[in-house]
Amino acid sequence: MLVHPSGVDVSSSALRFLSAKLRQRRQELGTRWRRLSIGRQALLTLAHLRNGYPYAQLAAGFGIGTTTAYRYITEAIEVLAALAPTLAEAVRKASLKAFVLLDGALLPIDRIAADRPYYSGKHKRHGVNVQVLADPSGRLLWASPAFLGAVHDIRAAREHGILDALAEADNKCWADKGYRGASGTVRTPYWGRWETLSAGQQAVNQSHATIRALVEQAMATLKAWRLLRKLRCSTTRITTLVQAVLCLHLASSDR
Repeated sequence: MLVHPSGVDVSSSALRFLSAKLRQRRQELGTRWRRLSIGRQALLTLAHLRNGYPYAQLAAGFGIGTTTAYRYITEAIEVLAALAPTLAEAVRKASLKAFVLLDGALLPIDRIAADRPYYSGKHKRHGVNVQVLADPSGRLLWASPAFLGAVHDIRAAREHGILDALAEADNKCWADKGYRGASGTVRTPYWGRWETLSAGQQAVNQSHATIRALVEQAMATLKAWRLLRKLRCSTTRITTLVQAVLCLHLASSDR
């Protein structure tokens, strides 16, 4: 396999953060020697998450076996995922904001036609549903575990306990029409065709859309990690990947 130099558009703070956590992990395990240093293992993981490179290509570039690359990356991802904030922690942080934004993202997966639970009729493709909370500036606060792609956003939000958590904390939340019927503090636009709405309802919907549009920045932040644009792994590992990406993003933005 030919090997060429490549770049990873991730901040150095993310590399330092992951390196520190891997160093702590090795100390806990009592590891004496490995094929890659702590910094190289961290860089290997970032290249996989950010650029979506497969294990074989990364193994060739780092001069290790494919199995070794898989083990190192899996270990680092599990370390990161364990540090990701819970919904309760995210809601407590969101309580310091004027309001939060809620939306759902479909992360594409390589499922076949027979996997109907993962097929989204809205997006016309197979994927997993991930619920996202963002602050008023569009910064990512939290991402939910992966759910079946065929599930509607409001059901996914209820299954994860998002609506109840926001209502209990009295956090105002802006969401789109996919959350129509949500009670508590969730605000959705008026339902109906534009021409059937009154002038006042149209004005409210326009204002609502302007506020809610900022959540797209959080979505872009999540999908900037190219591995999440087309997932080819087992669906049981997707939640761990999303939590690892969330942890890296929050660690980088807090520094």
